[in-house]
Amino acid sequence: MEDYRGHITIEAGKRSGQPCIRGLRITVYDILGYLAAGMTGEEILEDFPELTNDDIRASLAYAADADRGKLIIA
Repeated sequence: MEDYRGHITIEAGKRSGQPCIRGLRITVYDILGYLAAGMTGEEILEDFPELTNDDIRASLAYAADADRGKLIIA
């Protein structure tokens, strides 16, 4: 997903200004954490019916853009 702007919102008074999904109180980092913990997209959507597959893809795209150009050296 190239354009996630319609899915990601940032509001100073909501979740301490973290990027959230469409003004909900679910952050990009929440979704990334669920995926990292092993949840599938289907499981996330079952637990949070207000989310869509596009919201999950937007979270991944946002994280990729945020991290683009950074190297992790072990």
